[in-house]
Amino acid sequence: MKKRYLEAGQIVNTHGVRGEVRIQPWADEAAFLTRFRRFYIDGAPVKVRSCRVHKQMCVAALEGVEDVNAAMALKGKVLFIDREDARLPAGTVFLQDIIGARCVDETGRELGTVEDILSEPAASVLVVQGEREILIPDVPAFVLRKDADAGLVTVRLIDGM
Repeated sequence: MKKRYLEAGQIVNTHGVRGEVRIQPWADEAAFLTRFRRFYIDGAPVKVRSCRVHKQMCVAALEGVEDVNAAMALKGKVLFIDREDARLPAGTVFLQDIIGARCVDETGRELGTVEDILSEPAASVLVVQGEREILIPDVPAFVLRKDADAGLVTVRLIDGM
């Protein structure tokens, strides 16, 4: 079952003295978080007054966070978004939705389960655990299809994988 609230980033520091926070986005692009008008922290909704990208991070002004001391109190907190507020391009999925999915090769042979997804500079890497651990770059040459609804990832392996 898909979770309604998804982890989207973490507040890593303050920014300036007026209560803005620096957010490490857990998305393909930091700009993804600038689309939201509400984040959830510790299960409570927090209105976003402004959010912008600065050096691959997001800098946000949150309602009720008026100074650096209030911002510092949020350091280390994980931000969540409501799935219903998010719009993804066609054919893409939230990576959280495929963790735990079955993984098969293009012939239908069972390879294991997607246990984790590593964020690497060139591309994310699916960690598939079956008879052995297989690391699969999350690029179209290797990952043919991700079906979050069916809990299935179809991949193409090459010799040595």
